[in-house]
Amino acid sequence: MRRNCRILGGCIILLLLQIAVPFVIAGGKAYAAEKSEEQYQVYVERDIKIPMRDGSDLIADLYHPAKASEIVSGQFPVILIRTCYNKDSHLGIFLFDPEYFARRGYVVVIQDVRGRYKSPGHFYHGIYEGKDGYDTIEWIAKQPWSNGKIGTTGLSYLAAVQQAAAAMGTPHLTSMFHVEAPLSYFNNGVRRNGAFVQMVVPVAFYFASTSREAIADPVIKQGLIEADKRGPEWLKHWPFGKGRTVLSRVPEDERFFLDTWYHTNYDSFYTDVALWEPNQYLTQYNAAGFYFTGWYDQYRSYEFYSALAPNKKGPYRLTVGPWGHGTQDSVLGDVNFGPDAAISDLQGNELQLSWFDLTLKGLQSSLVTDPPVRIFVMGGGDGRKDAKGKMRHGGRWRFESSWPLAETQFTDYFFGAGDSLSPAAPTIAESSSSYYYDPSDPVPSIGGTSFFKIRSVNPQIYYVPYGPQDQRETKECVNCKTLLPLETRQDVQVFRTVPLERDTEITGPLKVQLWISSSAVDTDFTAKLIDEYPPNEDYPEGYAMNLADGIQRAHYRNGYVKPEMMKPGEIYLVTIQMFATSNLFKKGHRIRVDISSSDYPDYDANPNTGELYMTGHSGVVAKNTIYHDKNHQSHIILPVIPAR
Repeated sequence: MRRNCRILGGCIILLLLQIAVPFVIAGGKAYAAEKSEEQYQVYVERDIKIPMRDGSDLIADLYHPAKASEIVSGQFPVILIRTCYNKDSHLGIFLFDPEYFARRGYVVVIQDVRGRYKSPGHFYHGIYEGKDGYDTIEWIAKQPWSNGKIGTTGLSYLAAVQQAAAAMGTPHLTSMFHVEAPLSYFNNGVRRNGAFVQMVVPVAFYFASTSREAIADPVIKQGLIEADKRGPEWLKHWPFGKGRTVLSRVPEDERFFLDTWYHTNYDSFYTDVALWEPNQYLTQYNAAGFYFTGWYDQYRSYEFYSALAPNKKGPYRLTVGPWGHGTQDSVLGDVNFGPDAAISDLQGNELQLSWFDLTLKGLQSSLVTDPPVRIFVMGGGDGRKDAKGKMRHGGRWRFESSWPLAETQFTDYFFGAGDSLSPAAPTIAESSSSYYYDPSDPVPSIGGTSFFKIRSVNPQIYYVPYGPQDQRETKECVNCKTLLPLETRQDVQVFRTVPLERDTEITGPLKVQLWISSSAVDTDFTAKLIDEYPPNEDYPEGYAMNLADGIQRAHYRNGYVKPEMMKPGEIYLVTIQMFATSNLFKKGHRIRVDISSSDYPDYDANPNTGELYMTGHSGVVAKNTIYHDKNHQSHIILPVIPAR
């Protein structure tokens, strides 16, 4: 095997690999808390070819523990990262330092996935990653420096490729550190409950601008970069026909974009790809898993924990913070959660070290004794502005034994006349709220889970305000026309409780059940849970902080395989599966739910005709009605946590 090597770092005083610190107790048994200590240098092999079953070679770097300028003989556990973002760049591996782990007795393998950077072939999101991941892991297991115990780590696509390999049932995948990838790309990825997640637009432009075609031709690259800069303008020019955008310069990227757009039903396009729908293959998962995500992340890794932890031996761990995609800071959007909310890169490496020490080396740590679930409960702050103008919402970390929480009291809060929201069911015979939804004037997205705002090609592109935000229009966001609160729009129906008499914690999954009718054959319904602050000197109109949202395309109300159009005026039950959250609503605050029919540009605006969004046809205005009487008890199911 060809070696292109170099030595990293200076001489290190040899330390014991396992160092005991004070004893901890788990299940009545005493364990010495241990961790791998730094005792090696690092020897790097660059651009090693790893063979795949189809004859292709994917390119990887190998980081070995070393002494005296030589690879240490013997077998070590291995940590694998498979990246689409360039193995030779810091961006390519995100929150991971391969040298840190090699110095502590791990071999680290970092590989460019097929069709990206130094690995040959064509890149198309997801379709090769199951087999390529399997083949890479099995190749590693056969190497003389591997002890056959292999862990994987990575964020976003780097997490998705882990689950694709796990879905193939590779026997040597022992442990996963999985950061922010969805259990279902149809219901929580490129689509969400039938609606198109328009974040795919900047994602497609980014991957095209960093493609092999763009790297080879500076003219193509510049054209794609300019297109990415004008991303918000592209959203105003639907439909994107084949060959009608600069994406056509990168055929595989254009195909990915159009495939996700036109595959509206839940069909084999999703179910046949292990990365797209790993929930189809959960019985194949044999690896321990640490799942790491945020309350404002589009990709909710807690779904994996919920699906795997009750039925597998594990171990399994879950951490959920007040973060968005790829963020672990104390501030997100317009809100400050306090200094404890942040996790630094160094802490991230230390956390992964504890996890891999436990699952690959059998060393004991606090991960043995701590409960398996750690969540950040948002809220508790004073609601004033900090020195940088961010709203102080606060919050605190808490360990739990399960997800959802064992003592959760799922409580119906009913929508009622006078925009009321109450645990008391409606008793009146007739009550409803109606509004007109115009697809040419959709409700603008203010905050939420989309990471539209940040694109590495041009960080200044601003599609929508990200994360938690006061629910009012801004000058920057796409489709905003005023600076007024969203609740002033006629197509936003607001339901709120009276001011709370005591602090109330809501932690867990959320679901809305609506009895609806429409003048159209199809439409969407959206829901948003909001912590409504009372006015103060910094926010004299109060502050409406978004916590979680959801959308449901009406023609998929009974399932996603085959659409069922509505009969205008007929009453139907529609269920909106929302993202989960954890928030302490303080005394004096109100619990608020906004119902509408659009959230743009986070999701495509339904034209109300049963067709794709504006694909050659204009939309129609729909009169949508929500029923909230004794026979049609529309409500949100809130996961209430009793006071402790």
